[in-house]
Amino acid sequence: MEIKENYSLKKHNTFGVDVKAKLFCEAQNEEELWELYSNSKYDGIPKYVIGGGSNILFTQDYDGLIIKNNLKGKKIISEDENSVLIKVAAGEVWDNFVKYCVDNNYYGIENLSLIPGNVGAAPIQNIGAYGVEIKNVFNSLSGINLDKKEFEELGKAGCKFGYRDSIFKNEYRGKFIVTSVVLRLSKIKDLHLEYPSLKSSLQNIPQENITSRMVRKRVIAIRKSKLPDPKFLGNAGSFFKNPVVDYSKIEEIQKDYPDLPFYKFEDESYKIPAGWLIERCGWKGKRIGNVGCYEKQALIIVNYGGAEGKEILQFTNDIGISVKSKFDIELVSEVNII
Repeated sequence: MEIKENYSLKKHNTFGVDVKAKLFCEAQNEEELWELYSNSKYDGIPKYVIGGGSNILFTQDYDGLIIKNNLKGKKIISEDENSVLIKVAAGEVWDNFVKYCVDNNYYGIENLSLIPGNVGAAPIQNIGAYGVEIKNVFNSLSGINLDKKEFEELGKAGCKFGYRDSIFKNEYRGKFIVTSVVLRLSKIKDLHLEYPSLKSSLQNIPQENITSRMVRKRVIAIRKSKLPDPKFLGNAGSFFKNPVVDYSKIEEIQKDYPDLPFYKFEDESYKIPAGWLIERCGWKGKRIGNVGCYEKQALIIVNYGGAEGKEILQFTNDIGISVKSKFDIELVSEVNII
């Protein structure tokens, strides 16, 4: 492995923030990752593993070693007439893998098309979109437990999945490196078409004629219509989680906003779109310096060019203060702040 010094991370985070890592390297396999964490010469050096850099906001230079997880490869572990079990390396690009599955008529993740980032980040975030979460098809994952200094495999229960949440954002935060993920996908047509915008885009097509390829195409079109391409406008996708509240909060807000959109989440809880709350606080389309709230989707915070991470963080903090003041709801970031 080549370890580079004073290395710019601008191309390694989708916000396009120009910070530097004291040290930087790319690990191509599990052995190289293990070397970085087991060799005594790297002891005492802070380390942080990145993938596609699509869910990170760097607020300052990193005084340690940034490791880019470049592990590649996928293979079918087993299959029968109903399903297929696929193992995918953490460094594979997530959307490339979704395309592979759709092309091979493996059902279950077509709704998760065009989500940025790599496979290894998918279970950490429990990524979800258009009515589907990765936990729905998750079987297990493997990686390095940094506390135990050994390889470990975790099943679904061990990952403690929640709404955009998992054990890797809590007890295992900074203590586990995902090296591969195993998903169980259906070989029998099984589409999830309930999400309003997706359902609307397919309403004129008989359900029996809808294919996973068609769903993927529509999801990509919807995402592109409201989400900026980070190649041209720095962003990390949805910055905030949709708040989960009980029905009393829904009724409270409806007194002033009878048009409040909300969705049943679990038994006695409901989701309110964070973008709706942000828009009602006047932030949609607003720009301060080089940072702004995207004009087509208030959940997206954008770097118009040259913004520092601290500027972006301050902008998002101000949004959170506004929403708390107006609706008494705490917004929680989906993005990892470094």
